[in-house]
Amino acid sequence: MSVYKLPIATAFIFFPIIAFILTLPFLIYQYRKYGSIPFLRSVIFYSFILYLLCAYFLVILPLPTIKEVKNLTTETTQLIPFDFIRQLSSTISFEWNDLSSYLTIIKSPAFYIAAFNILLTLPFGIYLRYYFECKWYKVVLYGFLLSLFFEITQLTGLYGIYPRPYRLFDVDDLILNTTGALLGCLLTPIVSHILPSRKELDEHSFRRGKKVTLFRRALSYCIDFFFLVIMIVIVSIITYNTNASKYSMLLSIIIYYIVMPVCTNGKTLGKMILKLQVVSTKENKGIKSTIRVLLRYILSYILFYYQFIIIEYIRNISPKNEILNISIIVLKIYFWLNILWIVKSLITKDKRFLYEQITKTENISTIQYEQEDDKKIEISEEKNKSEENKKEDEDVRNKKNK
Repeated sequence: MSVYKLPIATAFIFFPIIAFILTLPFLIYQYRKYGSIPFLRSVIFYSFILYLLCAYFLVILPLPTIKEVKNLTTETTQLIPFDFIRQLSSTISFEWNDLSSYLTIIKSPAFYIAAFNILLTLPFGIYLRYYFECKWYKVVLYGFLLSLFFEITQLTGLYGIYPRPYRLFDVDDLILNTTGALLGCLLTPIVSHILPSRKELDEHSFRRGKKVTLFRRALSYCIDFFFLVIMIVIVSIITYNTNASKYSMLLSIIIYYIVMPVCTNGKTLGKMILKLQVVSTKENKGIKSTIRVLLRYILSYILFYYQFIIIEYIRNISPKNEILNISIIVLKIYFWLNILWIVKSLITKDKRFLYEQITKTENISTIQYEQEDDKKIEISEEKNKSEENKKEDEDVRNKKNK
């Protein structure tokens, strides 16, 4: 067991780094497709990443020194299929009626190496069938490709880092790893009885995706900030050496948070990516709705999130102007009122911010799947009701005729 401790421990060390790198793409994908990220789905995804890391490090570790590899004279390939059976039969004397023979097989190095290769990819087959809903032939194909990747890693001396392979490229490993993936596929129904099905996970995600969470909004804001920085760079380049250059940041904010939402029906790039849209809670269409959405973006991004830019411009205009100084004080009061409202939304059920309540607007999810599912459910419920009513009418008629 000590042989496996180092690879597994190394996988756990590297896992947080890989998980951190994959978190943002994972969040964006989940929000775009489902509108939410249930805990169980996250556990399955990250456990799959951890499993792949463990499997990979079990294949390549421990790493020898380059000098040790140069001095190796062992074979680099084994291309005879099912050679592990020959090794088993050559090292033990087996008798069907003798129980000790079975114990001898289990203790044989050839046996536990073969068993290890099967167990290595058994979880892979379970993940593929359970979460990715792959058919058995796809599981076999992907299991073979994963095993081939491992074997090529060994054959190339860790992609050319070593002068020669320090582990054996074994065709039996391809066979046993592929068998392990297929066995995992066959054992998946046992897991399905314990965990909810993929369909149930999706339905739960869609139901939760109807509600726009604060975290989803915060992620949208971070994405918008990233694109705003790009916008500021572009506008700064365009207005370079002009009178408008000192207003490049303000112009960028106006273009991104005012012009773009008007042209895209209340969406920024961040909201488009996460399938969000700002709409009026009073009027869903018309010029009044557009004005409310526009006012919301002014009150939120220009006068709240980026008000420090506005204050800086006001101070540059006339530092001693009393009216302008009063406007700065009003802006600061408005800023802290919004902060208090955000804190309130974190501890109460009402998640609306101050500028949302003022403008009567809200964020809604634009995931289409859930809307289609709701329509299908409504249609099926209406059909069931109509069929029940018909049956009741027929029963009443039959009673009258009797």
